[in-house]
Amino acid sequence: MKKLVILFAAALFFSISTNAQSKLELRDITSNKFSPQYLSAITPMPDGESYAQISDDMKQIIQYSFKNGKKISVLFDINNTDNLSIKKFDGYLLSPDGKKILIQTNTKRIYRHSFTADYYIYNILNKRLEKLSENGSQQSPIWSKDGTQVAFVRNNNIFLVKLIYDNSESQVTKDGKFNEVINGIPDWVNEEEFGFSTAMTFNADGTVLSWIRYDESKVKTYSLQMFKGTFPEHKENGTYPGNYSYKYPKAGETNSSVSVLSYDIKSHKTRTLDIPLPNEGYIPRIKSTNNASRIIVYTMNRHQDELSLYAVNPYSTVSRLIVKEKVEKYVKEDAMNNILITDNHIVIPSDRSGYMQLYLYTQNGNFERQLTSGNHDVTKLYGYDDDSGTVYYQSAGNDAMNREIYSSDKKGRINKLACDRGWNDAVFSSNFKYFVNTWSDCNTPYRFTICTNAGKVISTLIDNSKLRSLLKEMPLGKKEFFTFKTSENVELNGIMIKPSNFDPSRKYPVIMWQYSGPGSQQVVNSWRIGSMGQGALYDHYLAECGFILVCVDGRGTGAKGAEFEKCTYLRLGLFESKDQAETAIYLKSLPYVDENNIGIWGWSFGGFNTLMSMSEGRGVFASGVAVAPPTDWRFYDTVYTERYMRTPKENPSGYDINPMNRVDNMSGKLLICQGLADDNVHPQNTYEYTESLVQADKDFKMNVYTNRNHSIYGGNTRNHLLRQIANHFIETLK
Repeated sequence: MKKLVILFAAALFFSISTNAQSKLELRDITSNKFSPQYLSAITPMPDGESYAQISDDMKQIIQYSFKNGKKISVLFDINNTDNLSIKKFDGYLLSPDGKKILIQTNTKRIYRHSFTADYYIYNILNKRLEKLSENGSQQSPIWSKDGTQVAFVRNNNIFLVKLIYDNSESQVTKDGKFNEVINGIPDWVNEEEFGFSTAMTFNADGTVLSWIRYDESKVKTYSLQMFKGTFPEHKENGTYPGNYSYKYPKAGETNSSVSVLSYDIKSHKTRTLDIPLPNEGYIPRIKSTNNASRIIVYTMNRHQDELSLYAVNPYSTVSRLIVKEKVEKYVKEDAMNNILITDNHIVIPSDRSGYMQLYLYTQNGNFERQLTSGNHDVTKLYGYDDDSGTVYYQSAGNDAMNREIYSSDKKGRINKLACDRGWNDAVFSSNFKYFVNTWSDCNTPYRFTICTNAGKVISTLIDNSKLRSLLKEMPLGKKEFFTFKTSENVELNGIMIKPSNFDPSRKYPVIMWQYSGPGSQQVVNSWRIGSMGQGALYDHYLAECGFILVCVDGRGTGAKGAEFEKCTYLRLGLFESKDQAETAIYLKSLPYVDENNIGIWGWSFGGFNTLMSMSEGRGVFASGVAVAPPTDWRFYDTVYTERYMRTPKENPSGYDINPMNRVDNMSGKLLICQGLADDNVHPQNTYEYTESLVQADKDFKMNVYTNRNHSIYGGNTRNHLLRQIANHFIETLK
């Protein structure tokens, strides 16, 4: 019987693909064939009139004019340097004065945001290229404001290079040690869940260097087994596997002990700054100001519903609370990330009103005014002009699926700067006179334009016309946005992709994709739409295999206000899985849907919610794929999990809402895919869950990927993974 199903599915796929004018090939989707042209590493120059970016061939850094989009000069060229030469580079870091560049080479990834590299100091005026250090690779370098010093981390210790003293290198800290003490860069959980890789700053005049110190000696260790593998090959593990062991605090467990230190560069004196820190609290950011006697340190309590900003004197060590943000349930990570410190002000994003809006404070913490208002979320803060009192930001002003760019002046007058229906994003010049706008919608790859701060388009830099022409040759069905109401009267946004030869008289099996995590969005009018992005090309590929593809953002997802997003607090997976089951029930009512053959899949939180939805109890899913799924939040990290769930001790019933406790209700044909070197969602999640399946006598299939992390890529890996997902649905949704 199983062979007949496979033969039928193969015949269906063949008949569909041969009738199309061109065929979407999976390997083309996982390669660069459909990759859009993109402006790489745009950096506004200090003059306010120009910006830098890496050339398409990755050999130059070029300066362009904001006024007309034309090339001004070549700032760096690998084929035209003095003293030293390099064959290629991976990135760059411009000095604050715009006169020097740190050139990044030989990059080696560590975790999501972190990496080591070999950096070179490049002087733009005389084209001289010099090594930043002769003593080994560097991590997370930062410039002093005057461009005369660079601090970086090596082996968990901080080093200082003084350019005016012939690049002399000195060691600032000596207590750094792997899995024990970290200086100047975050530990794993802070990097992953607070989204940063540098935890140090110079003060305004470069006389003091301050940093966050993490003592992770009491944090428990997790070990990943590493094999020989390929792409890359680890020959040292050829006969016996090796282990990668690192500190990973799971929910309710001990975190790193954090403190902030300062180093007086002239006197060489190190001080511990006196910053009030809640019990088991976090220090998620350290920032400079334009006052040499003031840095700003963020602290957060372990429940993450209270964020405090302290003004700290790095000389005297004295701190003063200037802003405290306390909101119901939790402070969103993107609210903290978008805090802006200007010369005279601090802009705080907050959902205290029920929607994310912007609030203006003085540097001393005095509240001045609310900058934005309305029943919609501000989703990104670009800048605040101290001189004019104008704020520039992105917002879901029309609906959750689109983004516009706005400005609001000191009288509250709002100006739409980029409002083409779709997704607009911006990089502003340092004086806010211009911005580069990135626009796309779900059918159109990225278009880059230069605009004035009134929204007038000056020039088009990239329109991806070649990719648009290529896509016209492909069999791409129509994308249709829709809304529906669940049985609980909750309105949800969705998108549907039908085969290019859709016949409304037929009944089609359905594949649902989703992520569903707190604050996330998948149903967006952007080229990043789709289970794998790229304008949903992978989902179009599946549609050409004879499926209808559907995605719905359930409760807990973003851009619809705090109540909609935070209703999942303390019970992750309950409402999210209900809403996916309700989506399937809604789809069953459509005349062209095969009600007995609806599948669901997702990655990471989406994998978790796939398992939760397949065991929700109503048995609406015939098939599913869970990639790298958390299966019990007790196995996941402190910062993310406790933000939404508190600790297992405080909320045991909430933690018990998990796939393992629902395993008896699991229905449908299941495929689980897991990277064996996943430092984020550990293989433990999959191993423990499959044991639950075995003991519940539930059939399943499983694919493992040797030495692959949470992203499951490298060599042919991604192509293989996506083929397994496609084949699973072809075989199980008849």
